[in-house]
Amino acid sequence: MSKKSFVECERHRLQKLLNFRLPIVFKWLGVLLLVSAFVLFFFRIQFPDQGELLRSIGRKAFIVGLLCISLARDKEEDEMTVGLRAQSYAIAFIVGVIYALIMPYVEFGVSNAVHSGGEVYKDLGDFQVLSFMLMIQLGIYHTLKRYR
Repeated sequence: MSKKSFVECERHRLQKLLNFRLPIVFKWLGVLLLVSAFVLFFFRIQFPDQGELLRSIGRKAFIVGLLCISLARDKEEDEMTVGLRAQSYAIAFIVGVIYALIMPYVEFGVSNAVHSGGEVYKDLGDFQVLSFMLMIQLGIYHTLKRYR
């Protein structure tokens, strides 16, 4: 196999991955998952013995719903929207990393200011970071799309 064909093959695979989008139906599936996650969060109060299980299912449904909305195609998918989507992912990643680095210290400082008994430092959970990054990506993407 020649070097040129290997590079072209790898470039084609990478381009295929970058252009991956779900059909537009998945946007509505994502909205349905988000609504069902919110309903599960409220049902958790009604069933305290199953609260942790409902919380876990609700969190997973919320993340999958946001991901479906994020990866779903638009009605008019062109090069501009693909570029805007890539920009929004990059910005969401940078903001998410900054959020994950700074927020535990902010929570630690605020909790020590409010409660005088030395609070413990705790890291952010995966749900909080992932949901924050996906919500930032969706917000930035729709804002960029509106002002293009």
